[in-house]
Amino acid sequence: MRHLKQGRKLGRTTAHRKALMRNLATALFEHERIITTEAKAKELRRVADKLVTLGKRGDLHARRQALKVVRSNAVVRKLFDDVAPRFAERQGGYTRVLRVGFRPGDAAKMAVIELVEAQRQEA
Repeated sequence: MRHLKQGRKLGRTTAHRKALMRNLATALFEHERIITTEAKAKELRRVADKLVTLGKRGDLHARRQALKVVRSNAVVRKLFDDVAPRFAERQGGYTRVLRVGFRPGDAAKMAVIELVEAQRQEA
């Protein structure tokens, strides 16, 4: 029995699931906070934490590995130049998943996933 050895399948084929995670990761690092379903947020947390670790490494090979997932030069630049230095002292757990209730249309559990040390908007 597999017992969720490789994570959630989310009712999608492998290619669809990979594309979904790429799009969610790009949006997360672009906006630093997104709202999605709870299951997608929990899966995205695995991908996002690995990308931040690549950003902390900061070498050319890590940048190319991140580009394989994110596929947006501007977002990878932000990840390596802005996001990763904020987590230099942290050993892991770069994202936070907060439950926010249920979606009105189908009552799916919704959650906010955000970077833990998100930039604060100063007034």
